[in-house]
Amino acid sequence: MLKRLAPVLVAGLAALAPSTAAADARVFACEPEWAALAGEIGGADVVVYSATHGRQDPHYIRARPSLIAQMRRADIVFCSGAELEIGWLPVLMERGARRGVQPGQPGHLMAADHVEILERPERVDRSLGDIHPSGNPHVHLDPRNIALLAGELARRLARVDPGNAAAYRARLADFRARWSAAAERWRARAARLRGMKVVVHHTAWAYLVHWTGLERIATLERIPGVPPTASHLQSLVERVRAAGATAILHAPHEQRDAADWLSERTGVPVLALPYTVGGQEEARDLFALFDVTFALLERARDRS
Repeated sequence: MLKRLAPVLVAGLAALAPSTAAADARVFACEPEWAALAGEIGGADVVVYSATHGRQDPHYIRARPSLIAQMRRADIVFCSGAELEIGWLPVLMERGARRGVQPGQPGHLMAADHVEILERPERVDRSLGDIHPSGNPHVHLDPRNIALLAGELARRLARVDPGNAAAYRARLADFRARWSAAAERWRARAARLRGMKVVVHHTAWAYLVHWTGLERIATLERIPGVPPTASHLQSLVERVRAAGATAILHAPHEQRDAADWLSERTGVPVLALPYTVGGQEEARDLFALFDVTFALLERARDRS
């Protein structure tokens, strides 16, 4: 069982009872989804610390002294990458990271470096808002990416903690079997959602939309990272009505004002999804994250 380290551990991990075994590796995860994956692969042989929880926006985190202290102890730094944490991770790396977790070292694992990235911009300038030059960093909402990153994480853990390499491989095999079976079920459910029209607040849903075949018909943010303007929202009313949207997707860390405004004028309901592990109470681990997401999407489809 995984040791609990701090209140910021994601809900699914924090619910596990503390282990009496000594852990041999420490994982600093920038986001709850990677903390959850580290718990699956690391088991009793790792201590996992999550820098954020499921209701925080990982774009905007302060590099607190407590985070620097945790970074100093890390054997692996596991983050989304692709500039998602650009406002705070470099500060932590500069002030607290050991050599083994620096870029290029086995302990430095950025998820975006190991999966296919969507929405790479052709150009980047300030007028385009909060654009990530390396592409969309919210890779965890495609289950295929989770499977790829589980293997990469197991390899990294084996390198920084070779004494427990066999245990990491065994947990990886077990996780892959369970994940593959779950992914088959999710694919069947995704097929029945294909073409469902949705509105999103931010581009954080790109991987879910791409994998499931949902159709994104509008984005509340005209410029990524910039709050929606009244004129932009007004321009969406007729488009959303005409398209026959089923839901306005909402993440726990997003402001609801714009979504509620559009919902009131179009009749399209706001659908709160967990987005990440711990984003809703029921989304206690990676499996539950997708199960809950599909259940909520299906309910919205059936009510439309």
